[in-house]
Amino acid sequence: MRAVFGLVLIVGIALAGGAVMMAKNYITAYQNELERERASRGEVIPLVDVFIANEQLKYGERLTPERVVKVRWPENAIPEGAFLTAEELFPSDAPDEQRVILRRMEKHEAIMAIKVTEPGQDAGLTSRLERGMRAFAIRVDVTSGVSGFLRPGDRVDVYWTGSVHDQTTDRSGEFTRLIQTNIELIAVDQSAGSDLDGATIARTVTVSARPEQVAALAQAQSTGRLSLALVGAEDDSVAAVIEMDQRSLLGLTALEAPQQVEKEKVCTIRTRRGAEVVEIPIPCTN
Repeated sequence: MRAVFGLVLIVGIALAGGAVMMAKNYITAYQNELERERASRGEVIPLVDVFIANEQLKYGERLTPERVVKVRWPENAIPEGAFLTAEELFPSDAPDEQRVILRRMEKHEAIMAIKVTEPGQDAGLTSRLERGMRAFAIRVDVTSGVSGFLRPGDRVDVYWTGSVHDQTTDRSGEFTRLIQTNIELIAVDQSAGSDLDGATIARTVTVSARPEQVAALAQAQSTGRLSLALVGAEDDSVAAVIEMDQRSLLGLTALEAPQQVEKEKVCTIRTRRGAEVVEIPIPCTN
């Protein structure tokens, strides 16, 4: 009986010790996991609500609540002009006045103020013009319009080709000069959207320019021919004054008139010697 009691006591002590060890290991693991969770919580980036497009949006389309969705966005990476609340994007005081898409947006792209109009505003050219800028149309063809590869939003340099009839200058023949640089296109023909498919042979392009640039372009268009040169998307260089005429193109210099060699002046006197007249050289006295 004593042996059985001793055996039971030993087994009980062993089980109690095992339970204590298991509880200790569990508590230690729980504390480690809690510390790990607390540490990772401090590294989480704060998120805010941002509205994005849930489908592709094209120029001129209406922006409705069904075409956007709210997602969590890193607070330190919010695009400038993004809409954070539904009240900002769809004001409750004008429920029937919808925004219109100005620039194409892809699916899951953030809705930004620069790519949509104000509520109730039409997506015309006036909404594409910045403060102090004016819209001006330039006539183009397949050669002057970069073979139809111009798109709204592109930037171009404008070259003028013609001749100047001015008696005060000695210029003759036609010449070409760069008159405007880095001009933004806001429309091609009657399209102000940048989602044109393929090359389009346009008859006119509309640019955004300051009033003094508009005056220069109007004068140039009425007195000569304008050609456009497409500027690269990431090109931030500033073009210098460029002018080219036929002589510069062919590397010809101005022809100089041959210099006349002044003949030496000889003075003589005539005397008669009988029936013969003789000329005798003498020093010239002017």
